[in-house]
Parts: sequence; structure tokens; C-alpha cells
Amino acid sequence: MGLLGRTLDVLSGIAADFPAFRIHYALKANVNPVLLRAIADSGLGADIVSGGELQAALDAGFAPGRIFFAGVGKTDSEIAAALEAGIGCLNVESQAEMEVISSIASALRKTADIAIRVNPDIDAHTHHYITTGLQDNKFGINLDCLDACIDLARSLPGIRLRGLHFHIGSQITILDPFRLLCDRVNSILAQQRTRGVEFSFVNLGGGLGVDYDNPEANPVPDFLAVVELMSRTLEIPDGMEVHLELGRSVVAQCGSLISRVLYIKEGHSRRFAIVDAGMTELIRPALYGAMHYIDNISAAARGESVHMPYDVVGPVCETSDSFGEAVVLPLSRRGDIIAIRSAGAYGESMSSHYNCRSLNPPIYLT
Repeated sequence: MGLLGRTLDVLSGIAADFPAFRIHYALKANVNPVLLRAIADSGLGADIVSGGELQAALDAGFAPGRIFFAGVGKTDSEIAAALEAGIGCLNVESQAEMEVISSIASALRKTADIAIRVNPDIDAHTHHYITTGLQDNKFGINLDCLDACIDLARSLPGIRLRGLHFHIGSQITILDPFRLLCDRVNSILAQQRTRGVEFSFVNLGGGLGVDYDNPEANPVPDFLAVVELMSRTLEIPDGMEVHLELGRSVVAQCGSLISRVLYIKEGHSRRFAIVDAGMTELIRPALYGAMHYIDNISAAARGESVHMPYDVVGPVCETSDSFGEAVVLPLSRRGDIIAIRSAGAYGESMSSHYNCRSLNPPIYLT
């Protein structure tokens, strides 16, 4: 299946070479059914954050026992649906949530396998909107509350504590944050061992970034470097599993947003290429100031030799509806086809009908 197939082959090879590691796909990156079925068929597990994603994972053929449910705000109905489906784990983010899970599981006469999400207070050195492991983030249990939370989990009915869960952020492009995370995990496991607490697995989350600047040169992220680092650094007993949740890094490079130039507009000091796609199809640039590589496919086919800067903007009635400022493109014309690369993650899944716009179909270069 093209690039997605290459990516999944790499991940399958890593899983074979590192048998302690279990790899899950984070559905929030993209829930397109065609992609989900291919990912499920490859043997990956699923990381979900809503009841809708639970159903999408089940429909795509993910084994229920390999579906892990994260998120700070699970509703009672979502918890019940997960328990009825027999999923592998609920990642718990607060003592209040744990008590609710215990109550629902007991009422259903089921046992909920859980992992406690720990906030390791590690800076992932990424955008502050997608940093999730600092002490003041809304996610996880702070370290000074962990002992009490573990003790509560071991005392509640309907709860079986199986692991610890961590996730420090997204679009991480250097190894240091992962190394720091492994060191922190080692320290936590050693401290809990002194209390007589053992776990079946640790879940180190995801967060591996992709090359938005040069997607053609680096279409498949260096998964192996991260897994090798974790394998060397983690101090875990034989038989303990290490789980990873990869989202963006699996699908980002498999999709491009294809748009058409509506107008070339000469401003006072800027030249605008106004295209028919907008933040309704790909919100990352507007929300995060994210950069995506932009191609003018038509101009390249014409062999245009003149290049100039354009602000590539959409039609939505927001100044933030921009894909890039001063983007150097070949001489562009009305009707040219524009490709905004690396849109396979957080494009379709974050799209909206704002301005009552119809959603353009995604383009997946799988």
C-alpha cells in the first residue's frame, strides 16, 4: 500500500526485533476507514480517546484486547461501552475517574484493567499546545500524588492495576525528551518496587515527529532510533511489556491536501495565492502556526522558472486562515493545483464545517 505499507513494514520489523515492545496506532491522527483497516491488518493495537474512536477501531478490525482508552474526560457511557467491548486497558488520569470506573465496572460485574497515567514533568520542547507532560498540564497524575493513587487502585473493587502510562507531547524531533522519560520511568518503577508494587507494562505514549520541511526526503520517521534508545535505557524486568502509541508518525506523510488557486491578489506589500481549501480542511497552521511544505504541481508541470513569494491563504473569514507566509513558489496562476504536504495526520480528523463549507475529500498518497 505504498508509503503507508512501507511505514507499517518498518513497524512490523521493529516489533519482531524487539519482542517486549507493543505498538499501537493513535486514532486521533486519522480515522479514515481505509487507513484504519490497513493498520489493523498489520497487527498494530489502537489508542483511542473517545467512544466514537472505540467504534471506529472495532469496525476496522482492531482486536478489542489491543485497544487502549486514554483521555481526561471519559463519559460514563464511554466507560461502559469500553468495558462491554472487553478492551485491553483504560488509562486513568485522576482519582475521581478511577472511582467512577470502579463503580461502573462493579455494576456491570466486570473487572476493568487500568493503567495510571503519570505526569512525569518533562518538557518535550515542542509547541505548548501539544506539550502534555508538564506539571501544570491537565493530563495525568502528578508524581507527588502517585503513591496515593496506586494505593487507591489496589483497594477499589472492579479495578485491576496493570501498568503505568506516560505521554509527554507531540511532534518531538529530538531524542533527549525520550531519554529523560526513560530515566524518570526507571526511577518510578524502582521506587514502587520498594513498596511491593509491580506492573505488567509501561506505556510510554507517542509523540515522534515527522519532517514537515522536507517530506519527500524523509517520508518514514526514524522509529528504530527511538525504540533502540528506549530498549537501551529502560531498566525493566523480564516479561514486562513496553507499549508505544504512534499517531502522526504513522500517517502524516501519507496524505496531501490538494487545492486549486482561485485568485492571485497583489496587496500593498504582499502577494496572495488564494486557494479553495482552508482551515476547515487543515487547521494546524491556523491553530499551531504549523508549517507544511507547499507544491504548485501545475507550475512544476509547466516548467516555470520564475519563483516568487506568496502568502498562501484560504477563503475562510478569518485572518488566521493561512497555510504559509512568503512561501516561495513558481509563478502561479488561477486554476493551478496546489499540494499541501504531510496532511495525513490531523487534517481530515480535525476538519470542520465552519462557514457552512462542504468538506473536500482527502487525498491519500498511500
